[in-house]
Amino acid sequence: MIEKESILEPLLEKAEYFGKTSLELFKLKAIDKASDIVSSLIPQSVVFVFAFIFVLFLNLGIAFLLGEFWGSVALGYLAVAAFYAVCGLLIQFLLHDKIKERIRNSVIKQLLK
Repeated sequence: MIEKESILEPLLEKAEYFGKTSLELFKLKAIDKASDIVSSLIPQSVVFVFAFIFVLFLNLGIAFLLGEFWGSVALGYLAVAAFYAVCGLLIQFLLHDKIKERIRNSVIKQLLK
């Protein structure tokens, strides 16, 4: 009986060590994935902010230009708003599923990398 306990004890210690090591490895892999995702999101966010500001001022300029051309600044803003409404509707009805699939695939690819 003493032999069985002496054989079982090191085996249990090794199993405990394996469990702790596996948990630590899982934690490190999760931290790696999270840091990878965050590190790729921050530069993309900065680029997005600058692109947004550029598009905003471009749209203001186009709206003023059209407003001067038509004699009313309000008509210029209305034309730009109508353009974006049409673009939004087209994207919603024609491209929504494709965009959603691309984003889903990109996220999966980042997580499995």
